[in-house]
Amino acid sequence: MEYKKELQRLIAEFKTNYLSSVSIDLVIFGFHDGQLKVLLLRWKGTDDWCLPGGRILHEENLDEAAYRSLRERTGLSEIFLQQFHTFGDVMRYKNFSKQETLLKLGLPDEAQRELVSRDVSVGYYALVEFAEVTPTPDFFTEECRWWDVDQIPLLLFDHNDMITIALKTLRRQLSYQPIGYKLLPEKFTMPDLQQLYETILGQELDRRNFQKRMLGYNILERLEERKFGGAHKAPYLYRFDKEKYEKALANESLFVG
Repeated sequence: MEYKKELQRLIAEFKTNYLSSVSIDLVIFGFHDGQLKVLLLRWKGTDDWCLPGGRILHEENLDEAAYRSLRERTGLSEIFLQQFHTFGDVMRYKNFSKQETLLKLGLPDEAQRELVSRDVSVGYYALVEFAEVTPTPDFFTEECRWWDVDQIPLLLFDHNDMITIALKTLRRQLSYQPIGYKLLPEKFTMPDLQQLYETILGQELDRRNFQKRMLGYNILERLEERKFGGAHKAPYLYRFDKEKYEKALANESLFVG
């Protein structure tokens, strides 16, 4: 009973306070245990997964709506956010069995029309430090968790396409966006940095060449600390020299391939 009351309240709120026919979707990237990851939501009572996102309040601009949704799903406020594509294909919902999923959710007809009517979605990608995120589902979902980017299931709507395009955007922007700085913890090893580049680029990189190139950019500070606990010799820890890193990004002078 409480669920239906809250649902009715939300539907009324959608009609009154939010823009119709336009929404935002978020590809939230994190990096952990050598894997690039994406945050996904599972709808209540189903095995169906989708990206976080939502509607836009009348008084919000697009970026404000995206930041609000990010805060709600991750618990973070200071997040790197980048708009990367607009999705408006007529067949956006080809992987979405509306009737089956909405029946599982127990949504009334009015809610079904409001939630799955065709709209245009503005895609954003976000870069977060994995350990700082508190994955939080919304009213319509019961699970929010990380998936390895190479193990993403078949998603609702066109969300698989969104992840593919967001990942391609990351690859193109490695030379001029702070991708490593935002995804890695403050202190990291050279193997950590190489694994990040490899998982984004989808290819293996020669260890010696990678290290030589990254040190040649003069954006890393080697610390007198090592990371212990592995089977091999404990590697040194590094951190980014923020000022030099930002200068290199401004010059679009970083590239690994």
